[in-house]
Amino acid sequence: MEPRVGPRPEGEPFFHPYHHPAAGWGAAKSVTKFLVRERALDGPRAIMKMNHENGGFDCPGCAWPDDTKGLRLDLCENGVKHVTWEMTHKRVGREFFAAHSVSELFEWSDFALEDQGRLTEPMVYDAESDHYVPISWRDAFALIGRSLRELDDPDQASFYTSGRLGNEATFLYQLLARELGTNNLPDCSNMCHEASGRALAASLGTGKGTVDLKDWDATDALFVIGVNAASNAPRMLTALADAYRRGAQIVHVNPLIEAASRRTIIPHDFVDMAAFHATRTGTLNLQVRVGGDMALLRGIAKAVLDQSESDPKALDQEFIDRYTTGFEEYRKVCEATPWEEIERQSAISRADLLHAARIYREADRSIVSWCLGVSQHEHGVDTVREIVNLLLLRGNLGREGAGPSPVRGHSNVQGNRTCGIDHRPEPAFLDRLGEVCGITPPRAHGLDTVGTIAAMQRGDVKVFVGMGGNFALAAPDTRATYEALRTCDLTVQVSTKLNRSHLVHGRHALILPCLGRTEKDHQRCGIQSTSVEDSMSMVHLSVGMKKPASSHLLSEPAVIAGIARAALPDSTTPWAWYVEDYDRIRDTMAQVLDGFEDFNRRVRLPLGFRIRQPARELVFRTPSGLAEFSSAPLPDVVPPPGTLALGTMRSHDQWNTTIYSDNDRYRGVKNLRTLVFMNPSDMRERSIEEFDPVDITSTAKDGSTRTLNGYLAIPYDLPRGCAAGYMPEMNVLIALCDYSEQSDQPLMKHIRATISRSAGPAAS
Repeated sequence: MEPRVGPRPEGEPFFHPYHHPAAGWGAAKSVTKFLVRERALDGPRAIMKMNHENGGFDCPGCAWPDDTKGLRLDLCENGVKHVTWEMTHKRVGREFFAAHSVSELFEWSDFALEDQGRLTEPMVYDAESDHYVPISWRDAFALIGRSLRELDDPDQASFYTSGRLGNEATFLYQLLARELGTNNLPDCSNMCHEASGRALAASLGTGKGTVDLKDWDATDALFVIGVNAASNAPRMLTALADAYRRGAQIVHVNPLIEAASRRTIIPHDFVDMAAFHATRTGTLNLQVRVGGDMALLRGIAKAVLDQSESDPKALDQEFIDRYTTGFEEYRKVCEATPWEEIERQSAISRADLLHAARIYREADRSIVSWCLGVSQHEHGVDTVREIVNLLLLRGNLGREGAGPSPVRGHSNVQGNRTCGIDHRPEPAFLDRLGEVCGITPPRAHGLDTVGTIAAMQRGDVKVFVGMGGNFALAAPDTRATYEALRTCDLTVQVSTKLNRSHLVHGRHALILPCLGRTEKDHQRCGIQSTSVEDSMSMVHLSVGMKKPASSHLLSEPAVIAGIARAALPDSTTPWAWYVEDYDRIRDTMAQVLDGFEDFNRRVRLPLGFRIRQPARELVFRTPSGLAEFSSAPLPDVVPPPGTLALGTMRSHDQWNTTIYSDNDRYRGVKNLRTLVFMNPSDMRERSIEEFDPVDITSTAKDGSTRTLNGYLAIPYDLPRGCAAGYMPEMNVLIALCDYSEQSDQPLMKHIRATISRSAGPAAS
């Protein structure tokens, strides 16, 4: 059994379906309890500075855009928890590491590891004592530099990035890797929205959505697909409630009916809070089969096309003729797809599909928004392209209130990609980078997340640098990932808190502590600001407000510059000069990156600036110069007899791999994470009762199997043949070979599994 992820339960497992509004007093109570538990004296002050322009700091949680109407409390329950978790008074210094060996710490729960507090000084692993011991920054950089210089090939190093990294540090990080000579730049997008970026680039010539919050305020119909907004992008609840109040139709598509699709009380709506007045956040719920989103979208498109035979206004034929290509081929594919197959693959009745199609057809302006429930599938790219197909049918692009709107999960994960974290960089970007920065960037594609793990297994990657995140716990095939990391000569983790990745390490290992988003970043030229990009392409500044947790912490740009100077002693890049004043980094970025012209002035405007999206202006950087319909066949997502399609997800009291408690309020669960949600009929078919321990076995593409024992079964409103459970615990079920051929993403939302009553004890 792997170590626990969450804390020890406070009592017996409990389940009762949740029927209350999302957010509201439940969120207020949870936040208050969390602030008291963490003794967060700076919590109230931080709340007043989070997501505010003119000197505020950007929430290090989700990437939902900041409010554009001057809202003074643009925050959410999970954002407050995330910030409080970072601002803890607890510290992890040399005394802690002297008292606890790595072998001992490995047996601790992941909650217990992070709950020790903020890391305070650089540490190096001592194999003889099995302890981390202090090391100076100078010696730490020297060890990394020597390890990188001694590699036979720069491609024997891989540089991972999590979404927390600011734009300036991101730019320096990719510059370091490329000056060394590698494009091995895996990032968390490889596991999340890679499919979205590739699909949008193929269809529209841009890897991003085209809408902003003003469009959400103007649209007539919102289709929200594969998104658990109340937990993963809680500030979206405000936009959903506002849309409902002004009469917009809101269609939620998800195997589970989540709390965000019903009702909400927005905490900063003080009158509604006082009156316990909830606002609806949806007008239709469609419980699609796991992986059946493409069939549902095809059904809506087929209905619209059928209606166009008698109603010429059903299509925007002028838009199609002027701005698109491939329409006739797509029409034929839709006509050739039988309704029976659409119903079977989607698990949605024809009547409900026609209802959704009527909503779409009658809306003048529509937005389709989606998240990992769409992208983490074998056919994720085809599904996102089907979203674009549907939008193109009615000209829902290039005008207010319409377009594609992917929901990025982590603050600045989109900025990471914009600013150069890409293992498949465009030649034009490399040309500008080389010209401006005076380097010769490598041209061969590098390794993504799955490729890096496989290369470590083979011994082809010997140095792994993790810039934030918790790679060991976030990646698929947990045991294989652990083994891969342990083959490395050196693993380096740049972190704010202790986590599993520090305990699953190479022959040599370093923990390098850095500043958090909430902390003041003092450099030679004064306190520095960093910029971030939200999921709707707005770029704005973030300025820390709190004294750093330790005087030994360095900023992420300073850590990267220190590594670069040690690894590239002959470099002409002015690494130290860049760190003195981040405006200097931004001036260079302005010369390299499209859309960042006049960066330093524009980022200081109120609310920052929005990066130009050519597709928004109906300029398509595709081979045809037009928006391109795709005509992919429907995939078969119906699980074989006796098997289930299992998807992983986060609980409510969780942010990525950080677990705050063993509760999932919006799904009615307390004191339990080792669970699996199942359709009641699927449970009866297997003679499984509520809270029965079950064994879950996955079968990979290569035929290998992986098993979790003793998980507790919970009856839940899911389509037949579908099941769900929590990541990262269930990541062990996802084989390294189980990744999409379209996007190279791990199939975290579509595991082929069997579930049976367990003969052994329940999981602890």
